[in-house]
Amino acid sequence: MADNIKIGFAVLLVIAGLAGFYWFSQSPLIARVGMVVAGLAAAAAVAWFSAPGREFVAFARESVAEVKKVVWPTRKESMQSAAAVFAFVVVMAVFLWIVDKGLEWALYDLILGWKR
Repeated sequence: MADNIKIGFAVLLVIAGLAGFYWFSQSPLIARVGMVVAGLAAAAAVAWFSAPGREFVAFARESVAEVKKVVWPTRKESMQSAAAVFAFVVVMAVFLWIVDKGLEWALYDLILGWKR
């Protein structure tokens, strides 16, 4: 129950920051953006002390650890993959152009009898 109240209060803080952004529309932009950032920071601080907030932080840390385990491709591998994709796109473009011209010829010349 207490966690639900904390999360609800965090949502209200975010809404308050956004409302301040629009309510003080005559203020300088930096002040309005500061209100939004302050609302988000206050909401994060309140959510931090709830069980779902702590679970989210643990999940984020585990996600960062998993990303560090990823073996990223080298520049050479990336260039080879990009070249293969580009070659495939060119081949498909030529194939579709040939099919389009063939259908155009069949439709216009053979079926409709139009000569260009």
